[in-house]
Amino acid sequence: MKHEKALRKLKTARGQIDAAIKMIEEERYCIDISKQLLATISLLKNAHSEILKKHIETCVKDATSSKDPEEINVKLEELEEVFDYLKKT
Repeated sequence: MKHEKALRKLKTARGQIDAAIKMIEEERYCIDISKQLLATISLLKNAHSEILKKHIETCVKDATSSKDPEEINVKLEELEEVFDYLKKT
């Protein structure tokens, strides 16, 4: 599976979200909840980076190997859309 690392990180993030929910339900200290959420955000960012890295290593690389200008442009436009979205966040 090409997204194994990202999948592990997402599953860990899911556990951290569950932990944050429980902390809120138990009315735990705000800073402790905040730290839990920041750790989750970090994992999600890392998983996102892994997905993009694999996309470049596989899909974009395959498109450039095909030498099909239309396919290459599609892949580049997809990456541009992601980067534009990242600038907004």
